[in-house]
Parts: sequence; structure tokens; C-alpha cells
Amino acid sequence: MSEKSAIPKKVIYRLSTYYRCLQRLAENGLETVSSGTLAKAAGVNSSQLRKDITYLGQWGTRGLGYPVETLMSALREVLRQEKLQPVILVGAGNLGSALLRYQGFQKEGFEVVAAFDSDIESARKRGLEIPLYSDDELDDFLQKNPVRLAILCVPAEFAQGVTNRLVRAGVQGILNFSPAVLEVPKDIVVNRVDLASELENLSFFIR
Repeated sequence: MSEKSAIPKKVIYRLSTYYRCLQRLAENGLETVSSGTLAKAAGVNSSQLRKDITYLGQWGTRGLGYPVETLMSALREVLRQEKLQPVILVGAGNLGSALLRYQGFQKEGFEVVAAFDSDIESARKRGLEIPLYSDDELDDFLQKNPVRLAILCVPAEFAQGVTNRLVRAGVQGILNFSPAVLEVPKDIVVNRVDLASELENLSFFIR
């Protein structure tokens, strides 16, 4: 199997999509799936899927397809989903609180273990079940808990400062819901979710 670092980022995204598609197939009782069926479910062409799967080794038998459970197991290993990956969230306001109530993280292999906010009293009034801490406790928490993934939902003017703290504490991947463009070392991965831009892109197709 290829080392994770050798797999391109875009391929990792598609492997994650294949995994979720296989989950649905397994839930429906399918034991094998053809490359064409899996590719269609994932929104890619068959040749792209077969090329991506080669990062896991040699898979599939012509005419028989892929064994669903076995391929899921291989994908879990690559995506590090054999155990739940801990994640923290910074900024438990309206958007952050909505994300904390999302029930799908664990199904996808992630567990939000703590949330942080500058206005901790207001955050606690939202009735969240996730452990809540003041942002003053962020550095100490990360020193004691080896968390490498963070979700950032703070206002733009605070985003870079919080990011600097996360990076210093060892966080390696940030899902950024802030409108700010973050500056990070080249070995840190930041995925930005710009909701306004996504809606703008969608609006182009409905004119």
C-alpha cells in the first residue's frame, strides 16, 4: 500500500467519497460492486476510480468487481478511520453551535471532543452536549490532548491569531469557516469553506 504522504490531496478527497458510497452499499446488503456502479455513485468516471483505487494496491477482479467490506477496510486504513479522530472546534457561535449539533461526524470517523469560545457563558446557554471551554484554555487543552484537527468558526479579525495558536500547539489540519484567508506553514493543511462564495457559484447556474 502507498504511504499516505504519497497520495495526492485530490485523490484523498475522492477516496473519502468512495468510502461513504461503499457505506451506503453495505447498508443495503451489497457484497460486491463494479467499478462502473461505484464510479457513478461517487460522481466520477470508471477510469478515474480505478486509477485512484490503485493507491490501495491491486484491487478488483474483471467481471466480479470490488468486495465492498474488504475495500471499505482498506479505505479506512488510508483515511485513518479505524478509530475516531479527535477534533476541536473554536468559535461556538451560531454556525459553530450548528456544526456541534451535527450527528454525522462519528459516522465519518471523527469525534468533536471539545469546543472553545471567547464568550463561554453565552455558549453554554446554547444547550450543547460537547464539553465547552473558554478560549483562554485552548493552549493548555492542546498541550494535554494530542488533537491534530480543528474546525475554525471565529470572526475574520480573530482567525489568524487563533490559527497561530493552533499551529504552535501542534494542530496540523484546519477546516476554516472564517472568511479570512489564513497564513500557515507549508506543512499545515487548511481547507476553507466559504458559504457565500458557494452560494454565489450556485446562483450562476439558476439564472
